[in-house]
Amino acid sequence: MKKLSLIIFSIGLIFFCANTVIAQIVSSDVKVKINTYTNQVGTSAGLGNASVGGIIATIVQAGLGLLAAIFLVLMIYAGFQWMTASGNETQIKKAQDAIKTAVIGLIIVLAAYAITYFIFAALPFSGSTYTGGTQGMGSGVNPP
Repeated sequence: MKKLSLIIFSIGLIFFCANTVIAQIVSSDVKVKINTYTNQVGTSAGLGNASVGGIIATIVQAGLGLLAAIFLVLMIYAGFQWMTASGNETQIKKAQDAIKTAVIGLIIVLAAYAITYFIFAALPFSGSTYTGGTQGMGSGVNPP
């Protein structure tokens, strides 16, 4: 019984605190100041007027580009290993397995790139002009 009353009291306290901490309506002057300060921070950091979605998309694309470069290195290594095998079946098998694994990795990277491209192009905060079959879907502006 004591445990149940403690749980009910805790839930009541949470709801009481939530009601007293409801955010007030922000005036337009405060919004302008927040936007100004945010733009100043972005400019100081060298980001310019980049949006959050654009920054995240750039980071994801850089990571996927790095994975594509790793694929290229693996393919060159496996090809070199196969060419220098001199008829050794175990070394040829290892090279073929490395090539198969690298190609599977490339397929996964390309699928991830396609998915992230579609998601970030379709999100309204990404600043993209991708329409995706509906007018203005990626621009964040409703069609006229």
